[in-house]
Amino acid sequence: MTQWWYNHKTGEVEEGPKSLGSDRDGPFASREEAQRAPEIARERARKWAEDEARGR
Repeated sequence: MTQWWYNHKTGEVEEGPKSLGSDRDGPFASREEAQRAPEIARERARKWAEDEARGR
């Protein structure tokens, strides 16, 4: 099964881990999901902030 990674330093999607671990997010199941990595990260950060504000 192919895994996809989002390189947040270059903004490119990689098939398999090619760049340094500190420069990439993943793995993702599809290229399309990896392309959404910045949006997914923002959604998760917003949810974590809401949970913390509620004391969870």
